[in-house]
Amino acid sequence: MISFNYETDFLLDNEEAYEVWLSQVIVSEMKKEGEINYIFCDDDYLVEINQQYLNHDTLTDIISFDYSIGNELHGDIFISIERVRENASDFAVTFEDELKRVLVHGVLHYCGYKDKSEEDEQIMRAKEEEKMQLFHVKHNS
Repeated sequence: MISFNYETDFLLDNEEAYEVWLSQVIVSEMKKEGEINYIFCDDDYLVEINQQYLNHDTLTDIISFDYSIGNELHGDIFISIERVRENASDFAVTFEDELKRVLVHGVLHYCGYKDKSEEDEQIMRAKEEEKMQLFHVKHNS
């Protein structure tokens, strides 16, 4: 089960479409969906988590805690909406596209993809792009 939680005034439009998409991503990687919690927050909230649990004193857009068991994915993914907005501007992409990239990034970590080396980062970026293509919103006609 994928759930969205809010520690800031941001609200995700069309949560169901994001749930369906992220579930598809998990299946496409031959994994099982467990409990994945997304927590949307601001920079201060994420810096506090970064300091408390990772001993880092830096701004970041995402921190994920992986509790996966074998092929079943479980975890908590914290996302700073402030960072996503700023990164979208810096990378000249829409907020929605940057948010999708960050949402799928956390799940891809749980699937075993890394981003510490330059080579791993290139693979991660390619996977993000591939999985973002799976996102579809049904429009009522």
